[in-house]
Amino acid sequence: MYTFDSRIRYSETDSEGKLTMASLLNYFQDCSTFHSEDVQLGVDYFKEQHLVWVLCSWQIVVERYPRFGESVIIGTQPYGMKGFMGFRNFFMTTEDGKYLAKANSIWSLLNTDTGKPVSVSEEMALGYGIGEKLEMEYAPRKIAVPEGGIPREVIVVKQHHLDTNHHVNNGRFVDMAMDFLPSGFAIGQLRAEYKKQAFLDDLLMPRVMVGEDKAVVSLTDEGGAPYVVVEFLKKEEL
Repeated sequence: MYTFDSRIRYSETDSEGKLTMASLLNYFQDCSTFHSEDVQLGVDYFKEQHLVWVLCSWQIVVERYPRFGESVIIGTQPYGMKGFMGFRNFFMTTEDGKYLAKANSIWSLLNTDTGKPVSVSEEMALGYGIGEKLEMEYAPRKIAVPEGGIPREVIVVKQHHLDTNHHVNNGRFVDMAMDFLPSGFAIGQLRAEYKKQAFLDDLLMPRVMVGEDKAVVSLTDEGGAPYVVVEFLKKEEL
């Protein structure tokens, strides 16, 4: 298990002084990259090997959003690697170990030259270390997209949406989807299913379906094929 300590920054909070979902996701993403760098399986290693981990899905469940200035512990643990797939848990706790949020993620290892899946090597699996699966209620990877939905304004992929792999960062996709949530919609659970990568100047066509306790945002290409589908479940008290 890999962990690091932090303190909630003002820039990571909303108008109520609580950590935002976007910032929570960034903490988890940073945790996995810190872990990879510290076991010599970081960005430079993958560039040399012409490999990249591509995120297939997120599930993030929030017990409570910490407040500005609160000290927290962020952790991650790979719990399985099979073929070209990797499975990784995340968590955020208080200093005394109470869970604030838990997450599950599924990844695919791809060759950057061919775009095809590559099996995880024994060296890589040993480097990351495989641990116990986090106890949580696991949702399906696939997200059902309701019929209908309201088309919204087109999003053009800009430079600031991209990461070191030169495609839209998974967190930026979630940021885009959250922009369509109604005011006061507190996110209790986030699920994101990533279908394909988006690159600079691509056009994303949002379709938004909002109910009383659930919202689904699909970001598609001009032909209607989805880049990502994001589902938000509402939680009243956080």
